[in-house]
Amino acid sequence: MTFELTEDQQALIDTVRDFAADRIAPHALEWDAAKHFPVDVLREAGELGLGGLYVAEDYGGTGLSRADAVLIFEELAKADPTIAAYISIHNMIVWMVDSFGTDKQREEWVPQLASMESLGSYCLTEPGVGSDAAALVTKATREGDEYVLNGVKQFISGAGTSALYIVMARTGAPGARGISAFLVPGDAPGLSFGLNEKKMGWNAQPTSQVVLKNVRVPAESRLGEEGAGFGIAMKGLNGGRLNIGACSLGGGQAALEKTVSYLKSRTAFGGRLADKEALMFDLADMEMKLEAGRSLLMRAAEALDRNDRDALRLCAMAKRVATDAGFEVANQAIQLHGGYGYLHEYGVEKIARDLRVHQILEGTNEIMRLIVGRMLVEG
Repeated sequence: MTFELTEDQQALIDTVRDFAADRIAPHALEWDAAKHFPVDVLREAGELGLGGLYVAEDYGGTGLSRADAVLIFEELAKADPTIAAYISIHNMIVWMVDSFGTDKQREEWVPQLASMESLGSYCLTEPGVGSDAAALVTKATREGDEYVLNGVKQFISGAGTSALYIVMARTGAPGARGISAFLVPGDAPGLSFGLNEKKMGWNAQPTSQVVLKNVRVPAESRLGEEGAGFGIAMKGLNGGRLNIGACSLGGGQAALEKTVSYLKSRTAFGGRLADKEALMFDLADMEMKLEAGRSLLMRAAEALDRNDRDALRLCAMAKRVATDAGFEVANQAIQLHGGYGYLHEYGVEKIARDLRVHQILEGTNEIMRLIVGRMLVEG
């Protein structure tokens, strides 16, 4: 298996790199400090086709592969992991509507989401339910031609700004089979939001609770069949894990490049720091971690594109390896910058703060290990 880029992929990367370098990178530190969510820049990304990357073209999607998408998210994350990660989450929402929605749902939502004129949020996690997502307690009660939703969702990216929330809620018995998915518009009566969370990183995207109090939606707003919501949520997460892994590699690559530049310009003990053998070894280890993660990520992406039965295992492995690699490289970049690495203006501490959460979301890395271990044991 080879991962040589095609001409089309290289042209795609060049376009995304130019956009990210021009419209995202110069503002990343400012957005982080001000906790500014750049909706206008996201709409510009939508104009480039970045809002519906692996969505069918009939309703405005770009129609790319998962392998193409991981290349794109790595480039975006070199400019700002926070913005890249939000675009990843948004793409998961659009893909879920396109893949599991009715023609009416697709016609209503996909064009405005793919263009990023409207934004989307994924609502699975709850205050008391994280990794054990099948234990969620948000309820959706059928009343005639409507469902009434009650519950609280936690750690929701884009909350308060998004036009569409895909909400997983319980319609049946305890466990995964009792969960259904619903399309809840952002202006639905009874929908409200908590305060923007004060976070370690990801400051340039809002994160808060989504509160549903007697929110009524038409029965036709259910996404897929009743009881199919957990499966839909997990299928969305497979691609999300690849994307967040790519965001980690992009952030780690940016941190590595900053470090190489810094060590080449800094002198101590009679010469450039870049010429010190011990520091060369550190740089080499950083590069190897990123390349290993990149190779596994691309293998997993191609398996998901083929709908390979091994895709779940490979996506879990790639997510764990890539997110660990990205954070470890960023953390080492701080060390190699010395005291300057701790300063906001040098950018590496921001990258480390942003990448730390990637080891937690889209399924913690401990859950990734559990998935792989179970598949080994169960054969």
